[in-house]
Amino acid sequence: MKVRVAAFAVTLDGFSAGPDQSLQNPLGVNGPEMMAWFFPTRFFRRMQGDGTGGETGVDNEMAERSFVNLGAWILGRNMFGPVRGPWPDESWKGWWGEEPPYHVPTFVLTHHARRPLEMKGGTTFHFVTGGIHEALARAKEAAAGKDVRIGGGASTVRAYLKERLIDELHLAVSPVLFGRGEPLWQGLDARALGYEVAETIKGERATHMILKKMG
Repeated sequence: MKVRVAAFAVTLDGFSAGPDQSLQNPLGVNGPEMMAWFFPTRFFRRMQGDGTGGETGVDNEMAERSFVNLGAWILGRNMFGPVRGPWPDESWKGWWGEEPPYHVPTFVLTHHARRPLEMKGGTTFHFVTGGIHEALARAKEAAAGKDVRIGGGASTVRAYLKERLIDELHLAVSPVLFGRGEPLWQGLDARALGYEVAETIKGERATHMILKKMG
């Protein structure tokens, strides 16, 4: 079992979301630019229900690889939706419609309790109010020996990196600049935390960097 981040987009200047995230701009202003490596892939097209189109190169292979052997996910509150503070009701069920792309138990970090939400395709959202360690313990149990994927956003990834709880980090570095937004590495010294670049793979529209925790 590994705890890993996979296919996590980051700009050349280190941002993993653009500024002013909102319902209209869930990745922030200009956010989709950093995902331009992912959208043309056959894997993404199949996720969208298109079984015929899409590219089959390195970027596609890395996207496919990011979903291999997953038993559970952990998401930050913002990754689940734009609702802030206490839940006004239970009408918001995520960005993805009735069948989210996770297909396994998915644990959402929040300060506000909510009942589990069972969706089509095997995804059940569990809302965890006890912090990152509780979420990881529950995700590992649910994963039953398979990997736990930390889906983001950046603040969630930073929290797990700071505690050295991530074994492997796959960054898809896109050749775009945001200038401002949500920085991935703010407040972190990845080298001091024991992370090293283990692999670099050049894709069609992104460079894939695999970092691993050493020792």
